[in-house]
Order: sequence, then structure tokens, then C-alpha cells
Amino acid sequence: MVLNYIWASFFLIGFLAALVQWLFFGDVEVFKRIVDGTFDSARIAVMDIALPLAGVMTLWLGILSIGEKAGAVNWLARLIAPFFSKIFPGVPADHPATGHMVMNFSANLLGLDNAATPFGLKAMESLQTLNPNKDEATDAQIMFLVLHTSGLTLIPVAIMAQRAVLGAADPSDIFIPCMIATYVATMVGMVSVAIKQRINLFNRVVVGWLGGLSLFIVSLVWFMSHSMSRSEIEVFSKVSSNLILLSIIVAFISAAMLKKVNVYEAFIEGAKGGMQTSLTIIPYLVGMLVAIGVLRNSGVMGMIVSGFNWVFVHLGINTDFTPALPTALMKPLSGSGSRAMMVDAMKTYGVDSFVGRLACIFQGSADTTFYIVALYFGSVGIRKTRYSIPFGLLADLSGVVAAIFVAYLFFG
Repeated sequence: MVLNYIWASFFLIGFLAALVQWLFFGDVEVFKRIVDGTFDSARIAVMDIALPLAGVMTLWLGILSIGEKAGAVNWLARLIAPFFSKIFPGVPADHPATGHMVMNFSANLLGLDNAATPFGLKAMESLQTLNPNKDEATDAQIMFLVLHTSGLTLIPVAIMAQRAVLGAADPSDIFIPCMIATYVATMVGMVSVAIKQRINLFNRVVVGWLGGLSLFIVSLVWFMSHSMSRSEIEVFSKVSSNLILLSIIVAFISAAMLKKVNVYEAFIEGAKGGMQTSLTIIPYLVGMLVAIGVLRNSGVMGMIVSGFNWVFVHLGINTDFTPALPTALMKPLSGSGSRAMMVDAMKTYGVDSFVGRLACIFQGSADTTFYIVALYFGSVGIRKTRYSIPFGLLADLSGVVAAIFVAYLFFG
């Protein structure tokens, strides 16, 4: 129901904003931009997202099938079960969904977007098998989605690469700020959903796992920032990420061979679901991306930023950060849109300016909530999202606030 109102409001708000642009500012092209944008968004949803995703899904669902028959996914599930059984109490400890979620979070942590999506869709499909009401999200599905939308990424490779292309003096100088902001978003998302679901996070197992993960991340960030140069960090991130990904494939195949599994047949069996999943999500993607396009092309973002700037000025708050807000506002709606906003901020204000760097931190602080809701819930036919969107947006907001504080701390 929440998604229904949000989707409809995007069109209504976009139309009203276009009327304002036309009547008060004489923008006669605004309606054409919106209509053209609806066609572009529909094309992007199918041609640039769903169809390319079909190939990636086919590959990784095939690899996952091999891993499942080899017992590797179940092994991962048993390894992480003590922790996941506390924050996902509705999921049995030995359920395959646990292993799928672990692989999704691991891929996200390493910045492996192409691998993370198939793992995530498979995890949502596995969680759906435990869902007694197939069109309404369960507590476990909401926790998983909110953790995913918080966008915890250890190494923001794509952002550093974009900064390098635009000539940044030190492309990796946003590495630590991004890590801090996305970690705050993840913790706020987890804690808020846990409170809503009455999950005890002060359990010894949960504290131990979260403490250990925090210590690992802090240690790795400290080591990379103090012992490695910019170029070494970039090489390390690229090599380690892709090495781990390739190692997963080889480990799955090797384990399956040792168990005398017909790996090719297992791959084909799992891969068959790739195309079907991609076809299933097309209507959801088209609907959401077209609505987002209407909102973006109507000029609503510019109005919101101007409104924020006016409020902060009258409150006596420093407004150096407001020119970077379009990236933060677009991030929950569209990954490609926020990326474009980030690049525009770096080109307009300078790649090494405060605004340019803050836009990069915004880009790395969270994930695309509405896109993920449409993609993941749409893939299993969930229409009643319950409180997943508000809590996903809460995680996004906390990442934005953290990004602003961290940017002032590091670059202000």
C-alpha cells in the first residue's frame, strides 16, 4: 500500500511542479522533457537493466546451483547461522536463504554489484519460500532489504575510478569517509528494524559478531590508509575483489567435482531461472523508473534543494553542503541518476572541491532504496511492502547526515 501511494505521488508531484515551471518561470519545454523522459526511462528499464541482468542472472544462478549441490552454500549458512538466527529469527538456521544472504552481503561489501544482484534475488526467492502470505513482505525479508539498501561497501571502486577519470589529485581520498558513512547507514538500518521487530541486539552472539566485523573494518581501513599509497589501494581493491569472486566460482566447481556432481547439468538447471526472473521484474522496473523520471525531469529536485538552502540560511547553518544535495536526494531513487548528479557536481565545482568530494561520499553512503524495493520484491511478487521503504529511507537519511559530518571533518 505504501508503494502504491508513493508511486502515484511521484506523478502528481511531478505534474504540479511542471505546471509551476511553466506558469511562473515560462519553461515551455518542461512537459516535453517529462514525456520524453518517460520513454527513455521505460527503454532504460528494459534495455539497460532487465535484459543485461538476464545474462548476469543466468550465469550466477547457474553458479549458485553448483554451489548448492556441492554443499558450499549450506556450509556458509551453518557458519553464519549463530548470528543470522538472532537478526533473522524467522529463518531456520540451516535454511539455504542464509547462505544466499551471506553471499549477497559479501559481494556488496566488496563492491561487486554484478554478482550482488543475482545473489540478492536468489536470497529473496529463498526467503519467499518461508512466507505464508506471498504478496506481503515478512520480517526477515524487510530486514534483508533494509540492510541491502544501506549499501555497506568496503571499497568504493567505481567512485574512485570516476574521480581518477576527472583528474582528482587523490582519487581515493574519499575512501575512509565513504566507509564511515555507509557503516553508519547500515547500523542505523539494522538497529531500527531490530527495534521495530523487537529483536534483542544485546545478545552475546550479536554483540560478538558486530564487534568483530567493526574491528575488522576499522583495522582494514586503518591499514590501507596508513600503509598503502593511492595507486596501491586501487590495485588492491581491484585484485582482491575479482580474485575473491573468481575463487568462489572455482571453489564451487571443485567442491562439486569432489562430490561427483555433474557440474554442467547443475549449472544449466540453475541458469534456466535467470531469464524468467528478468522477465518478471520488467513491469516493476518500468513502473518505478518512469515515475522517478517524471519527478526528476519536472524540476522537483532543484526546488527541494533551493528550499533546503533557504531554510538553512535562515537558521544560520553553513550551506556549503547544499549544492551536493541533488546526489543525496537522487540516490534512493536512481543509481544512474545519482551518479550523473555526482559527476555534474565534480565538473561544476571541481573534482577536489568540498562539494565534489561530498557528492562522492553521498554516492557511496547508501543504495537505491526504491529501485531495490521494485527489483527484489517485484521478483517474488510482493506488493505489500509494509514498513520496508520508511526504514530503508531512514538508513539512507542517516548515511546522508553522516556523510555531511564526515565531509566537514575531513575536507571542511
